[in-house]
Amino acid sequence: MKVSFRKAVVSILAAVWIAAVVVPIGVQASSDVSAYADVPEDYYASQEIAILKQQGIVDAKEDGGFHPDDAVTRGDAAVWLSKALKLNKPKSLNAFKDVSETSPYAEAVNALKEQSIVQGNEGLYQPNALLTREQMASLLVRAFQLKDNGIQAWLKDEATIGKAHHDDVIRLKQNFITEQVAFMPQEQVTRAQLVLFLYRTISQKEETTQGAVPLDDFLKLPDKAYLRLSPNNQTLAFLQPWENRMNLYIQKVGETQSTRITSSKDENIGRIFWITDKVILYTLDSGGTENTHLRVVNMDGSGDRDLTPYTNVKADILDVLPAKNESDIELLVTMNKRDPKAMDVYRVKLATGETFVQVQNPGNVDYWVTDNWGEVRAGIARDGETTSLIYREDGDKAFDKIATFNAKDSFIPVIFTFDNKQIYAASNVGRDKQALVKYDPVTKKETEVIYVNDEVDIDNFIVSYKKKSILAVSYETDDRQMHYLDNEFEEMSHKIEDKLQTRHWGLIGSPDKDVLLLYTESDKSYGSYYLYDRRGDKIDKIADIQPKFDEKKMADMQPISFKSRDGLTIHGYLTLPKGVAPNKLPVVVNPHGGPWARDSWGYNMEVQLLANQGYAVLQLNFRGSTGYGKAFLHAGDKQWGQTMQNDITDGVKWLIGRGTADPDRVAIFGTSYGGYATLAGMTFTPDLYAAGVDYVGPSNLLTFMSTLPPYWEIDRPQMVGQIGDPVKDRKLLEAASPLLHVDQIKSPLMIAQGANDPRVNKAESDQMVAALHKLNVDVAYMLKMNEGHGFHKVENERDFYQALIHFLNKNVKNKKKSS
Repeated sequence: MKVSFRKAVVSILAAVWIAAVVVPIGVQASSDVSAYADVPEDYYASQEIAILKQQGIVDAKEDGGFHPDDAVTRGDAAVWLSKALKLNKPKSLNAFKDVSETSPYAEAVNALKEQSIVQGNEGLYQPNALLTREQMASLLVRAFQLKDNGIQAWLKDEATIGKAHHDDVIRLKQNFITEQVAFMPQEQVTRAQLVLFLYRTISQKEETTQGAVPLDDFLKLPDKAYLRLSPNNQTLAFLQPWENRMNLYIQKVGETQSTRITSSKDENIGRIFWITDKVILYTLDSGGTENTHLRVVNMDGSGDRDLTPYTNVKADILDVLPAKNESDIELLVTMNKRDPKAMDVYRVKLATGETFVQVQNPGNVDYWVTDNWGEVRAGIARDGETTSLIYREDGDKAFDKIATFNAKDSFIPVIFTFDNKQIYAASNVGRDKQALVKYDPVTKKETEVIYVNDEVDIDNFIVSYKKKSILAVSYETDDRQMHYLDNEFEEMSHKIEDKLQTRHWGLIGSPDKDVLLLYTESDKSYGSYYLYDRRGDKIDKIADIQPKFDEKKMADMQPISFKSRDGLTIHGYLTLPKGVAPNKLPVVVNPHGGPWARDSWGYNMEVQLLANQGYAVLQLNFRGSTGYGKAFLHAGDKQWGQTMQNDITDGVKWLIGRGTADPDRVAIFGTSYGGYATLAGMTFTPDLYAAGVDYVGPSNLLTFMSTLPPYWEIDRPQMVGQIGDPVKDRKLLEAASPLLHVDQIKSPLMIAQGANDPRVNKAESDQMVAALHKLNVDVAYMLKMNEGHGFHKVENERDFYQALIHFLNKNVKNKKKSS
């Protein structure tokens, strides 16, 4: 099979321009279209010629034949192009000396000149000259405004392309109009070849507006996001677009007018926190490096400054220390300023930015926990594969190791109890499912299980400092659930559900306030924000996150489950395209990242975009995913590319077996670990997938483990236990590394990568592309220089999702349906 694949690639290269294209829905020729007598039905471009004839774009020669294999003239190319663009009549017919006003080409050539699509040479257009391939590239690129999307085009004969046409030829390759690796730029273009490429260009422009919702609507930045209510309940802070970036705005409660208080043009602002009623802290990344800075700004927009102005340093907020006066407020901040591998705790004066070391990391503390007065009194340290709880009674004493947990146990201290004597923690020590527990650091024992669920792990809880109690604990089965521990809070929650007419809502901030900030969520929209006046029992809607979304046009995300080949129950979600019978559908399998994470019910832009394009989307919480207990999580240990991948494969076969999936039209597309799963699927089960898209995924587990960011070094023992030891488990990692088995790939592959990615180094994608090129196999490789682990700038997102649609539609959806 390996040899036949390479032969297929060679045959494509030999038949330049003659790759068959399946006609997209909506532009198919009607059955009564008469084919030209000299264009047989089985001719490689017969459908495209018939469609463009039907649309009045192409016409016959004088004898009534199309003459598909004749070289096309520059004059005919101009006529076809002007019709395709539906250009108005030109203001003048005298742009070129060799195209008279009576010429059959006059209107078309002059109309194209007015649009700066054709240029000519020394006042001549040469309408009877034969069009070359590089000239055709320039015509199409200028006419349809094809742009540089960051795909690293590979052309073996790139050096032979004329300077004036070079960038345009590259644009054709970047936009999937041609996929040849030998372009032969000076060769003449036949009439059929021009039709084929004109048709491809028109079709791809139409693809992003197909379906109920156009791509640009999906990519529109949120209108209002990350709302936060000030401590005095009088002002809302939120993120809103400005200059194509999410910036910080404020708005008085009860008013509709908002004010922008930041001016970030390069990066999106990340998280925001009210420090006082007048001061807001926000986070800002730089080019996807994840070296996050903490900045503060006053509510009136003044005093915007960087509290952590250090190069190559990652900072995060840990706590705000209590103070009598605003001018005395200090923050506790974690930074790897002293040692890139260790997060120390610093005390930072809010007013001046002065910084002092509060707690120095001994080198193995993963994270810190403060008590209710802001004293750093606990943390989790890593000692090889085990973890330890460290603790001290007060800030003047040294930390002691008071408990050690094995590699498969999880103990996460979250907050201190209200008397500062015990710790609330999420723990699965001594049980399979993670529970909310109370732990006594003096007796070194778990003193109470607050709540444990028999089916899944707990994932959050709501705490009242006013009542000094836990009000509720949340967990996730097929979707979010709540276990109430306080009758008053439960009663209020049910009132809120009734008013919102949904149980899919959440609370932002403290439950102790008289005014509560709420949000709703669903599988069909980003959701909305509300304010609830608990005294007046009144809810007011503040904003929709994305107000232009019509939920009626979105698809349902349905929970599914099936048995893997070795008997594990695998849960996930299936989203079917709206209004289409669920039979023999094109499918995109979308494995999640992490892999120590899970897919959840809720709005997922990528899923809805793909469903809108006509794909069924399958998301699977394969073994190794979080939320389903300790045994399920660790069933994925050292199983990358093996049983973890088998779960994905079994999910595809389950979907095929029930008749939903067309076995010949299944793609796999994932991000981070999902990108790895894509490469593994394309490599280890090459007959299963028609195409694959790897988005920032590792390709070689050995090189991946050697290029972790420095602040991940503390977690290396855990990763070794769950992925494998590069020395002891070298053969295992080699067997599971797609790069080392790249010759097994049979189907088209697309790769996307951010140049500044600290998690999955750019070299992971570079080496995969180089290995394929060495085998004479092309790969669409999109590289963005100002991004990191995924694309976050809207212009880069647009490039990626446009390319994703074009790539999947060409190689999957528009393939011939299986019988």
